[in-house]
Amino acid sequence: QVQLVESGGGLVQPGGSLRLSCAHSGSIFVITTMAWYRQTPGKQRELVATITSNGITTYGDSVKGRFTISRDNAKNTVYLQMNSLKPEDTAVYYCRTQGPTYYWGQGTQVTVSS
Repeated sequence: QVQLVESGGGLVQPGGSLRLSCAHSGSIFVITTMAWYRQTPGKQRELVATITSNGITTYGDSVKGRFTISRDNAKNTVYLQMNSLKPEDTAVYYCRTQGPTYYWGQGTQVTVSS
């Protein structure tokens, strides 16, 4: 059983930055593609970014050029650096393992507001 624990959410003003972290409990992290999703009330979860085991990244159109996903395999952790934040980035952010069997973290709230 894999456990994912997100941290780093909070309240930030428009134009500000936050860095989210997701700690993975298992030794298979190094071979696992990881992803960040986000969800706002009444909407489906939206894929924000992915990163493969060897560092290849993809981004949703709404965050390209502003968000950066990265990973530290020595720490079993994936990060999401969020810059130039907008009010529409407000959501609960979740990390997830990718693959036929996947696991979700508990989520962390990000609120962008003045």
